[in-house]
Amino acid sequence: MLGLFVLWLPLSLQAQLVLSFAVLGFMFIFMTRPDSKPFRLMTFVFAGILALRYAYWRTTETLPDISEPLNFIPGFVLYLAEMYCLAMLAVSFFMLADPLRRVAPVPKTRAELPTVDVFIPSYNEDPELLAVTLAAAKSMIYPKEKLTVYLLDDGGTEQKRAAKDPRQALAALRRHERLKALCAAMDVRYHTRARNEHAKAGNLNEGLKISTGELVVVFDADHAPVREFLKETVGFFNEDEKLFLVQTPHFFINPDPLEKNLKTFARMPSENEMFYSILQRGLDKWNAAFFCGSAAVLRRKALETTNGFAGQSITEDCETALALHSNGWHSVYVDKPLIAGLQPETFVSFIGQRARWCQGMLQILILNRPFLARGLTMAQRICYAGINLFWLFPLSRLVFMFSPLLYIFFSLEIYQANIMEFASYALTYLVSSFAMQSYLYGRVRWPWVSELYEYVQSVLLFGSILSVVRNPRKPTFNVTAKGQTLEKSGLSAIARPYFIIFFLLLAAAFYSGWRYLTEPAASELLLIVAGWNLINLGLAGAALGVVAERRELRRNQRLPVKRHALMHLAGKLYSILIHDASSGGVTVEFIDEQPTSNFDDHANARVELRRNGKVMTFDVVRRGTRQQNGQTHHGFAYAERTPETFMAIAELMYSDQSVLQERLSRRQVRLGFFTGTMRFAFWTVSETFRAMRYAIGLIREQAVQSAEDAPILLLEGPKQMPRETATFNPADNEVRIYA
Repeated sequence: MLGLFVLWLPLSLQAQLVLSFAVLGFMFIFMTRPDSKPFRLMTFVFAGILALRYAYWRTTETLPDISEPLNFIPGFVLYLAEMYCLAMLAVSFFMLADPLRRVAPVPKTRAELPTVDVFIPSYNEDPELLAVTLAAAKSMIYPKEKLTVYLLDDGGTEQKRAAKDPRQALAALRRHERLKALCAAMDVRYHTRARNEHAKAGNLNEGLKISTGELVVVFDADHAPVREFLKETVGFFNEDEKLFLVQTPHFFINPDPLEKNLKTFARMPSENEMFYSILQRGLDKWNAAFFCGSAAVLRRKALETTNGFAGQSITEDCETALALHSNGWHSVYVDKPLIAGLQPETFVSFIGQRARWCQGMLQILILNRPFLARGLTMAQRICYAGINLFWLFPLSRLVFMFSPLLYIFFSLEIYQANIMEFASYALTYLVSSFAMQSYLYGRVRWPWVSELYEYVQSVLLFGSILSVVRNPRKPTFNVTAKGQTLEKSGLSAIARPYFIIFFLLLAAAFYSGWRYLTEPAASELLLIVAGWNLINLGLAGAALGVVAERRELRRNQRLPVKRHALMHLAGKLYSILIHDASSGGVTVEFIDEQPTSNFDDHANARVELRRNGKVMTFDVVRRGTRQQNGQTHHGFAYAERTPETFMAIAELMYSDQSVLQERLSRRQVRLGFFTGTMRFAFWTVSETFRAMRYAIGLIREQAVQSAEDAPILLLEGPKQMPRETATFNPADNEVRIYA
């Protein structure tokens, strides 16, 4: 009521300026106690007052005259982009009014635990990647008689093995036989289907047909769970018979292209943490936390009411959750990293993944219309509509990027305001927006980083939006490539539009400066627009650093483990400390004494791990030595990788959830607005020059290939994973493979 009263007050510019600063002051006071719900809600109220006063002024005072279409049309487009942002701000306030933090319930007795089927859908992933995930899934703490792991292979279907192209058929047959052998060696059930229909949703539904577990767990092929995963999630199903989903966050052990190319990984909060650490908890308050495709537990009985996983859109996860929420089922979100996965390493694969998410969410918005869906509460309608509408951000972001150019180059007045009006309404609104962004997301998002992520996606997602709007059923599911390496730094294959935009904005900056110095009566609006363009230029400069890709030589990502073990080397037993581990090797420190003989590169050794009386061993080969913190650390690669080796890898990397939690907590540190702005300005300058060096070929490095990992051995003895020979009979278009 206070907000509505203040909204309609007729005020002079001076009074508006005083009111704006007074409201900002009250907002900052209430921000001092973020854990208090009343203070939190009052913070939202005062931020809303500034936003609504700006919206009212923007609507009634700043639009160009409709009789001047050259000004009015682009001006109205800019106005719509701003109103979209205000609407998303209102939705975010609603979603984040009272975020929940769940605590795992007390576990039931062994006899009361439900049966669990683990689905690991796969399409084109390497066997090495799958082996680690399978081993981690089998290592989860749960009664073995109640846990069944399935590898659902969509890359070796009958359709693919019978492809007309003999090369495709051969590749599918080879994959089929190799993964069958891998699953047999690891005591995992392998299954493929006849045809590749409905992409991942169809693959998961095929898994439902061949399994019987009361609960279904879904892990992406590159998402390895920690041992406590089921312990932290299954108990919720005993407390609520209408619960269909327990979703956990996606935690990644490798940097995305922005983190890698700007060198922020492990220091800056990752992009996904804003969604998983804040937004999903807010959605959980309204029973609207949704399925994210992996790292989740679902109730089979609930899935049966909707004929399994939904497959109308290419984001089957959110669509499935929408259908089940509409049928009265409940969801829970557990804000605790319980899996470690991989995210796209190259900018091309990153954009490809985001294009699929964008198109899939807009498909749901158009085809499923969540704001009108029967069975949803009003809160759920708002949450689903807000999550889907968010993916229209490329339209508003590009409007904000190019709007200043219309005035700078063509003197089109699409935003009519003077300096005093801008300060009284727009500037104070912008200050409150940045303050609220820090208040809500400061722990998981540094200043200006959201704008950078949105901009680098917007340039190429614009076409994806147009495509799905023209034909909502056209988009098809594309698998995101993972585990890639770059042998040499260079520009991304899709970097060109970012350079074009940068030079366009740079030209606008120089031209606006020339206009200000040469025009006898330069308008105040020119100063506002020129400043706006400089901010856009800073974003475009930092984006050049994102598309200037640094090489990535590490084939396997490491996790710190700090685990005691024993090493058998040259007939002697040593006590060692394992500092980190990956799917390719380990880094160790000798505790009591250093080996003195037979210890050069390529020296063979055996590592012995122990847990609760159980002994795991694996053979390693020495690769090198480095000094770190005054200690000598030795790098060892696995000599061979058997099923036992992969179980040991899972034991090393995923036996302790606190390793993931510590890594997450260490980088979730607030960065002040001034410090964050200075850091971003540094990126703008330094990354622009680095990208220009890449563009003209001034890269002072040699292409280096990362060492190959040890082969997978599935049987006892020196036999490797089957390497098939093949024959092709042109007469019957048939490929035969002999392992």
